[in-house]
Amino acid sequence: MKIHRIIKFALVALVLIAAGVGGGWYWWQSRQDELPEGLASGNGRIESDQVDIAAKSAGRVREVLVQEGDLVSVGQVVARIDSAELQAERAKYAADVLSEEVSMLEAQATVSQRQAELILKEANLRRALSLSGTGSISEESRDEALSERDSASSVLEAAKKNVEAREQSVVAAKALVAQVDAQIADNTLVAPVRGRVLYRLANPGEVVSAGGKVLTLVNLAEIYMEIYLPSEQAMGVALGSQARIVFDGADFAVPAKVSFVSPEAQFTPKQIETRSERDKLMFRVKLRMPTSLVDSHIEQIKTGARGVGYVRYGSNQPDWPDLLQKRYQGDPLDAED
Repeated sequence: MKIHRIIKFALVALVLIAAGVGGGWYWWQSRQDELPEGLASGNGRIESDQVDIAAKSAGRVREVLVQEGDLVSVGQVVARIDSAELQAERAKYAADVLSEEVSMLEAQATVSQRQAELILKEANLRRALSLSGTGSISEESRDEALSERDSASSVLEAAKKNVEAREQSVVAAKALVAQVDAQIADNTLVAPVRGRVLYRLANPGEVVSAGGKVLTLVNLAEIYMEIYLPSEQAMGVALGSQARIVFDGADFAVPAKVSFVSPEAQFTPKQIETRSERDKLMFRVKLRMPTSLVDSHIEQIKTGARGVGYVRYGSNQPDWPDLLQKRYQGDPLDAED
């Protein structure tokens, strides 16, 4: 007897669930049928681009400065990777820079010395040439003075080349310091966008590999809803045209703009409801919410919130129905601009 009652209860529950689902489907389809010609709709959910903040090189996480759910701004420091080894490496390279600079100064001093020697050899050659003309010295002495001048000139050129090599060595040593400085700077992880921390993937003390993720952010500069429309509607939707989003349970519309219409059809995702099972191939349309509106409601924005998006299509551009003209209290009329 008890088993029969359980079965009866289960059957009643199934009937009620089926009735609820059927009623919801009938309500949703009737809403579609009420839309005027030139106005299309599709259900979707609020989405946002995700940004991974990762370590550029392997290292130990020293600190993570944010928690999941925190709001972060552009350029905010969110985590640091330990840089002790890099600091030691930098000190070594900085010492190499000083060593190379000393060598360069010594080479420059040698050039000055060789220049003085060349001046002396050139003066001796001039005297030898003058005396050779009068026969006061032999040709051998004249040739010797000429050879000494040429030798001094070659030594000077070699000394100048040595200075150039030392200068390049200084540049190379400084480049190594700059390289380590860049690596140290990369170990300070900053938020590249304004967003909310979705996942905290590493904690202080953990070692991450090169490219290892530390945090994942939800980019609040890119808040949108994706809906799917059949080809006869999607092909008539213009980029940049106005749109509306109505969240489940809300009695107001949020302005948006069409930022993307897929050039290729795709099979309808399982989570998307369509008016007909025959609507297998659909076109993805992205409705982007204006940044000013997102900023003014930054604490209320929740990715994953479901609703219905509305767009105009074709040459017939009907006025928005009353429901789609009602705004959230306090939102300016030009929030969609």
